Order: sequence, then structure tokens, then C-alpha cells
Amino acid sequence: MFAYIIRRIFAAVVLLLVVSAVTFAIFFLLPRIAGETADQLATQYVGKNPSPEAIAAVKKNLGFDQPLYTQYWHFLKGLVSGAEYKFGPDPVTCRVPCFGYSFKNHLEVWPELTKRIPITLSLAIGAAVLWLVSGVATGVVSALKPRSVFDRIAMGISLAGVSLPVFFTGALLLTLFSYEWPILDNLQYVDFTDDPLMWARNLILPWISLAFLYSALYARLTRAGMLETMSEDYIRTARAKGLVERKVVTRHGLRAALTPVITIFGMDLGLLLGGALITEQVFSLPGVGQFAVQAIADNDLPKILGVTLLAAFFIVACNLVVDLLYALVDPRVRLS
Repeated sequence: MFAYIIRRIFAAVVLLLVVSAVTFAIFFLLPRIAGETADQLATQYVGKNPSPEAIAAVKKNLGFDQPLYTQYWHFLKGLVSGAEYKFGPDPVTCRVPCFGYSFKNHLEVWPELTKRIPITLSLAIGAAVLWLVSGVATGVVSALKPRSVFDRIAMGISLAGVSLPVFFTGALLLTLFSYEWPILDNLQYVDFTDDPLMWARNLILPWISLAFLYSALYARLTRAGMLETMSEDYIRTARAKGLVERKVVTRHGLRAALTPVITIFGMDLGLLLGGALITEQVFSLPGVGQFAVQAIADNDLPKILGVTLLAAFFIVACNLVVDLLYALVDPRVRLS
């Protein structure tokens, strides 16, 4: 098991390096292939009507006049040891990990991200708990009672959940519970350490909005997996040995059906941790997703690059956890 964990961690580190190289190439190599000069690239990092001095300073700080591999090395070095930019009379230090420095608002990218990560974490993890519990539970009950009234109603609601986008359900929830019936009005993010009750109150609508979409997917996926698993020979053998139905369902049926659910859960959670753009925009949550939208609107490439790398890290980390959970759920993985 220890060797399995070491292999997966090493693979995750290599994958992060590959992702960083590809991401760096998208922002720095492709524009050069398209024919942009170093001055044109530097112009994108400063505000409107930049002076020649500002363009020259940005070009020097970001190394646009250097070979691409040198720029990439400085980028990786900044992540582990920080960087220093000379913009004006006083040098600016970008602390570890240096995800970049915005020359438009003269702020480091990483401190700006760390202010928003707890908001996105609160949104993603809270919604994930809701959709995982409700979706898996609904799928199991539907599979144990196929073609029943509960199964038909649950799958009908799941179909609606899959079909309705988050911006529709989110706007509908806000209209009903914040304006028509002001039960949850004045929704503003409150830190968990400041007031746990207000933290949960102000996030319940975003949680429900996301959970309604994802729980529908998980209910249908769990139902299909359970229907296939409960017809296997080893399930009949477990029943013939006299095991109670609860143990047959949870220990033998559900455990085998959870493998595809865990796979999808790792991908979904990683994507949300990288920024739930639509949900954060609908509910005005100043998280990573809203930060990314604003960075794109401002054409602030260091911010966009930082968000991209952060999202890639969350996706790789969640997939690493999924690989480790495979070994716990299915012992055959440890032998492969």
C-alpha cells in the first residue's frame, strides 16, 4: 500500500509539471507562434494607453526578451523561491509561492487567491456533501425498488436536475427565497470562524443550486451501478449464506457500485474547487470563480495564469485522492 501511494504521488507531481508547462506555453508560446512581438506581449500586461517605459519594464520583468525555456525556468523558480520585479524606483518582491504579479493593479496574484480560496472551498465542499449523500441514497433506494412509484418520481426529478442549468435554478431560488419570500435575504458571505450559523445560512441557496444539478447525475449513476451489481452471482451467494439484506446491500452491492461514483466525484469536486464561475456570479460570491471572470474581463494574464494553475492543482490533487480511495474500496487495485 505504501509503494502504491508513493507511485501515485510521484505521478501527480509529474502531471503537475506537465500541466504547468502546457499552461505556460499557452500564454507565452502560442502568441509568439501567432506572430506577436515582445512589445506586443508586454502591452497586454499593462493598462490602457501604456507608456513606452511601462512596456519596457514589463518586458524586462517577465523576460519576453529571453528564450522561452529561460522564462519557464524563472516561472518555476518563482513558485518555490519567489521572484523580484523592478517596476519603478523600488523593487517589488513576489513571495513564495509566486503565481505572478499583476502589473495592472500592482498586486501579487497568490495573496489575492488565498483571500478567495476559503469562499470557494466552503461552496464546493458544502455542496459536495449534499449532492453525494442525497444522490447516492436516492440511487440506492431506486435500484432496490425498480419501477416503483419512488423510482419513477426520483428519476423524473433527476432528469429535471440534469436538464436545468445552475444559472436558472440559482436565479429561481434567489427570486423565491430572497425576494418573493424574504426568508434568506441579504445574502453575503460570512467567514465560518466569525459566525458559523450565518456562514451556513448565506451558503444554503448556492449549495442547493449546485447539489440539485450534481445529485441528479449521481442518483442516475448510482442506480445504474446498483442494478448491475445486485444481479451478480456473488450477491446471490451472499444472500444464500444467510447475510442480512442490509449487509448485502452496503458491504457487497454498494461498495462495488461506488467505483464509478468516486471517479466522477473526484473530477467534479476538483473542477469546483478550481472555481464555480456561474454559481459565484449568480450569488455574488467573491470566490476563485469570480476572480477568474474579472481577470478575463480585465485581460490580466498573470491572474488568469494563476487561476489556471490553481485549478489544475485541485483537479490533480482530487484525482490523487480518488486513486487512494480506489485501493480502500476495491482491494484488487492494490494488487494491480
